[in-house]
Amino acid sequence: MTVKQLSLPELVDACLELGVPGVGLWRAPVQEYGVEATAKLIRDAGLAVTTLCRGGFLTATDPAERAEAVADNRRAVDEAATLGTDTLVLVSGGLPAGSKDLYGARERIADALAELGPYAESHGVRLAIEPLHPMYAADRCVVSTLTQALDLAERFPSHQVGVTVDTYHIWWDDHAPAQIARAGVGGRIHSFQLADWTTPLPEGVLNGRGQIGDGSIDMREWKAYVEAAGYTGPIEVELFNDALWARDGREVLAETAARFVEHVA
Repeated sequence: MTVKQLSLPELVDACLELGVPGVGLWRAPVQEYGVEATAKLIRDAGLAVTTLCRGGFLTATDPAERAEAVADNRRAVDEAATLGTDTLVLVSGGLPAGSKDLYGARERIADALAELGPYAESHGVRLAIEPLHPMYAADRCVVSTLTQALDLAERFPSHQVGVTVDTYHIWWDDHAPAQIARAGVGGRIHSFQLADWTTPLPEGVLNGRGQIGDGSIDMREWKAYVEAAGYTGPIEVELFNDALWARDGREVLAETAARFVEHVA
């Protein structure tokens, strides 16, 4: 998503040029290009698919909507397995229309995970609950903290359900470092993502993730937390940013790699 202006072949070429060893993919461009074709493209280039994003949106109360959401997540698991990644990132979903029941919405997520966890395991895929900043709780994700994410994940085996640690969403939370340690003890850190916090936020707030080094987050501090918790997996940079998307994608990818070296590695 950081360089969604690039086609998948262009993305692969740019990663090879810059020495980027892996890429986290989103379902929409993969489906547009073709899941099997994408898997072959990435595999032939010698790249790794670090995660697939996103599953989730599991809070509906209408039975037909819930059934379709679970079915779509099963399809997402299938796609992840075809692409060769072991991690499907979940954005859990917001409040259903007219509802104010955060607790009930989180319980419906748990109900869905009880179905999806074993299915994912049978395909060699883990589910990674990503808590989103509380400003998204109403419409996008009722799971707002790592504490909430782990309270859900720990109902299930760690090889089925864990969490995504994303700096953009948790940097403000004083409890997050301890929760990262908690996740590490349980083997539940399934992915680690970076984005910086810059203000003012854009209208709609969704596309406000800042380039690494442009905002308020100490990336090395958060990298140290996940490493101390035992995480040794890939580190992704995931930026939703209209200004970056308006630029040349190869230039943005090169800049992002340089910022990673400067502020993280």
